[in-house]
Amino acid sequence: MPEDLLNSFMSGPDEKGRFGNYGGRFVSETLMPLILRLEAEYERAKTDQRFWDEMHDLWTHYVGRPSPLYHAARLTDRLGGAKIYMKRDELNHTGAHKINNVLGQILLARRMGKERIIAETGAGQHGVATATVCAKFGLKCVVYMGAHDVERQAPNVFRMRLLGAEVVPVTSGRGTLKDAMNDALRDWVTNIRDTFYCIGTVAGPHPYPAMVRDFQSIIGKEVREQMQAAEGRLPDTLIAAIGGGSNAMGLFHPFLDDKDVRIIGVEAGGKGVDDRMEHCASLTGGRPGVLHGNRTYLLQDDDGQILEGFSISAGLDYPGIGPEHAWLKDVGRAEYVSITDREALDAFQLCCEMEGIIPALEPSHALAHVMKIAPDLPSDHLICMNMCGRGDKDIFTVAKALGVEIG
Repeated sequence: MPEDLLNSFMSGPDEKGRFGNYGGRFVSETLMPLILRLEAEYERAKTDQRFWDEMHDLWTHYVGRPSPLYHAARLTDRLGGAKIYMKRDELNHTGAHKINNVLGQILLARRMGKERIIAETGAGQHGVATATVCAKFGLKCVVYMGAHDVERQAPNVFRMRLLGAEVVPVTSGRGTLKDAMNDALRDWVTNIRDTFYCIGTVAGPHPYPAMVRDFQSIIGKEVREQMQAAEGRLPDTLIAAIGGGSNAMGLFHPFLDDKDVRIIGVEAGGKGVDDRMEHCASLTGGRPGVLHGNRTYLLQDDDGQILEGFSISAGLDYPGIGPEHAWLKDVGRAEYVSITDREALDAFQLCCEMEGIIPALEPSHALAHVMKIAPDLPSDHLICMNMCGRGDKDIFTVAKALGVEIG
């Protein structure tokens, strides 16, 4: 790995794992030794050239990086205004950005001598990526997935089982990502000797938010180089969908010091951001609290009880957000907006028709916001959105929403 790429992964939160007032480590005493050991191992790995050489080799020859930066010419012409680029991370092996991070965590697990990997998943892409890398290295894999998500993401459930993973349906709560993460944490407490918890987003107790961000930052590093090659300058606006927020942080982080680059995160507005909380827009409609080991913005009632939220997208159906996103919102470096299910479905269909790309429902939210703002921007304005996942996993959900029977 080039020295400048290695150096780009060196920054992080303060010594307490906080991004301003967010982040931290709110866990049981049982988990503290595991988390401290993980933190120490990651600190060693960050400065170990052999670790990054192995990561770079796997990213190149196993994942298929760098993923292309694609000029969406027909969509640009259709919308008018800004020039639209898509970072094609859906072309990665397993069909999403998730494998960028999974490879890093499982290499750490191997360094630590762990032979059993557990993970949580919503849309199933993190579960598929974890099962894939576990199969490659011969590790036992257990994936916790909400029962509701098991039903609406059946293709990914089958893929995980084909890859040798045990998929555990979680029936508590609404049976979505929050509940899957709860059960994964319970498993980790119970099986501390041989188990490594591979978290799929920039949430959880420190060091997970910073560690996952560092692994995903390969996305933004590539965009910097690719946009310079294509246009001779940096993009004017970056846009990415946010559930927990790993694909977005991966795109955003290498640009945080570039003050002229506008950064927009797009949350799941569900049926609309209002008092009924039928959405998962925690930055738009939530307030700070503690969940899954970190302090961040959450959907919660007046008593601090976590609300369920709602989104057509399983990968965005989470009532919280990564703590670094919470900090970026408060300091004003990034903007956060919400997109409804209906708007995301419209963007899904337009992308299929105009570019021959079937997007996942997650980046369809980001594309919907591109569709809102691009027409009012000048033609020399460069927008880069992260196409973080492909949509074959979502065709049954979309068909049902559109009233189409496909068997």
